[in-house]
Amino acid sequence: MIPRLDYVQCLDSRGLHRMAYWEWGERTNRRVLVCVHGLSRQGRDFDTLARELAAEYRVVCPDIVGRGRSERLADPAGYTVPGYVADIVTLLARLDADSVDWVGTSMGGLIGLGLASLPGSPLRRLVLNDVGPTIEPASLERIKGYLGQPAHWATVEEAAEAIRRISLGFGPHSAEQWLELTRPQLVPDGAGFKPHYDPAIAIPFRAMTAEHAAAGEAALWAAYDRLRCPTLLLRGAESDLLSPATAEAMTRRGPCARLHEFAGVGHAPMLVQPEQRAVVRDFLLAP
Repeated sequence: MIPRLDYVQCLDSRGLHRMAYWEWGERTNRRVLVCVHGLSRQGRDFDTLARELAAEYRVVCPDIVGRGRSERLADPAGYTVPGYVADIVTLLARLDADSVDWVGTSMGGLIGLGLASLPGSPLRRLVLNDVGPTIEPASLERIKGYLGQPAHWATVEEAAEAIRRISLGFGPHSAEQWLELTRPQLVPDGAGFKPHYDPAIAIPFRAMTAEHAAAGEAALWAAYDRLRCPTLLLRGAESDLLSPATAEAMTRRGPCARLHEFAGVGHAPMLVQPEQRAVVRDFLLAP
């Protein structure tokens, strides 16, 4: 089973851009699941989960603007969560979805949080994968160390090893699983390959000051406290981005999320392993 690729036109400060999305299952299925990836990833990260859920859902996995098959922005200042939320609202209008479930990894979780906190939000159930309103500074510094840096690899295997070294938090995967996660991360570049994303996504990320981070954290907690949909919080037990203290607070505030931790994983569980998929599936399909 392979996904369908489609595009939707979205508005930004300089005009229009096309956002790509991958779709699994029957288009006529009114039960819709949207899965959104992390900062430097793309929608094909969810292939394994989507295959499993395609019988129950119309599964839609966008490439957030600047990543994968989506177009790049003329103004890098648009690479922000509010802009991504606006693109998703446009996508949901295209899907004609009255109600959706959401799985968001890292950045994708923050986009889901933003959407779920809006009055009249269509989100029915929310899965936040290793992310919360408070993001640990050490993880931000780690990401700054590689995000947007020039890279070129001669082979897919060379790329897979390089990406594996900066993605150890994803946890153990077989060689076949890792190659499946790596191939969509690459685009041809002369005699080899380069990363699939616009290096300019790093510009607003690197421009973030301590004051901006504090204001963003306060806004995210306020958004989280407004949530009313059932929420599942996943955490890699070795995560450097979502601390135990933040995760515990999220079980007491807002929607009082149900917390599940995965041993031997950091930031972030990739929802490829059967035990990880089972936790998500059981939450989404529970009565």
